[in-house]
Amino acid sequence: MKVVPRLDQSISQAEFAEMVGLSEARVSQLMSEGALPRGETAHVLLLAYCERLRDQAAGRMGDSAGGLDLVQERAALAREQRIAQELKNQVARGEYAPIGLLSDVLGKAASAVVDRFEQLEGALRKSCPDIDDAVMTTVLHTVAGARNQWIKSTSKLVSEELQDAFDDAGEAEEGAEVVAPGFFLDDDNALATA
Repeated sequence: MKVVPRLDQSISQAEFAEMVGLSEARVSQLMSEGALPRGETAHVLLLAYCERLRDQAAGRMGDSAGGLDLVQERAALAREQRIAQELKNQVARGEYAPIGLLSDVLGKAASAVVDRFEQLEGALRKSCPDIDDAVMTTVLHTVAGARNQWIKSTSKLVSEELQDAFDDAGEAEEGAEVVAPGFFLDDDNALATA
């Protein structure tokens, strides 16, 4: 190894590379990246190189240009772990369920209610054969109105919640109508199941 007699003299890239145990190509790369100053004394180059090593060791910079920043990577990991834990806690408290599951449950519930309402007329005629047609019509209109209002309210709630979720994610198109999977809007703009 060639020894530099004085550190306050200018030094070539090859001499500095030999001094710190790097290849000349790596020293050249560090200089082109601006990590090491060009045409400086051995003392200035050593100080700059040692400062770079300290920054790398402290996690303030990546190993190379475009390398990972340890501090930012740790912060991103901690954030994702926090989000995952919040989600687990919401599931455990019963505050969260996947949208697909909720849509399936809501669709089955709506279907079951509609099926029962459709059987109402036959059940009333069977249990009350003397029922007046005007009374039957009034009961059926009232039940149908309640059913339609329930479906409309459910449709509105689902649409608003999904729209909020899409807006938060920045994925909703302006003016697009959102309906949950397994549901469609009928001609009266009421939620119906597929």
